[in-house]
Amino acid sequence: MSSAVSVSDPAVSTPITVSVVDDDPMICQAMSLILNDYSQGRVVVVSTSGSGAEAVEKARIEHPDVVLMDIAMPNGDGIEATARLRGLSDPPHVLILTSLSPKGTVERAAEAGAEGFVSKTDAPEEIIDRIIGACEGRPQYNPASQRQLLADLHEHRPMTRRDEARALLNSLSEREREAVLLAAEGLTNQEIAERMFTSERTAKAHLSAASDKLCMSRVQIAQLVGRADLPSPLEY
Repeated sequence: MSSAVSVSDPAVSTPITVSVVDDDPMICQAMSLILNDYSQGRVVVVSTSGSGAEAVEKARIEHPDVVLMDIAMPNGDGIEATARLRGLSDPPHVLILTSLSPKGTVERAAEAGAEGFVSKTDAPEEIIDRIIGACEGRPQYNPASQRQLLADLHEHRPMTRRDEARALLNSLSEREREAVLLAAEGLTNQEIAERMFTSERTAKAHLSAASDKLCMSRVQIAQLVGRADLPSPLEY
């Protein structure tokens, strides 16, 4: 996965590279100005695109760390483009760029591999923080999108899907399963390591192994846990 170096260390100067995708040129321009001018060198916009297809082609060449993806665009919607981006050999983090969260959108975005939402009306620092958080492995779902995701999961979670999700989780080792359940609670890698009484490196290894076995991103695994109705290791 494409990943910028840690931005939590003030001594690190390598910026996070971002590609902005929106069929409105004014939005692309505004987001570029916000990210380049307000991030103090932490984030740099490397390109903008007016369609999902264009964004995918540019990502193959530019390998951005993060793509801000609009939903409603010509030549296929942003969620379809998100799935294509996440299928690349060096996939970027994808945050959905939107001002609305229509019914079903959050679940579809998570299934496609998006790691959260960025509102076009958010304050500049909040947008920048969400981009940085995505690179640090923290899903970036605001309260509204979290509520919508839970509502979508509840509505579309028949017993068969729950059983399938549990079977997939049961295919993991005990430590891998424990790690993904903690990750689904929104814990950072360091917090997961502390709860598991192990090193952060080992915790990351468990998550990576689980991701490889399930062929899922961290956000998709969190959704899988939701479907399995296993919110914490203590209840599993």
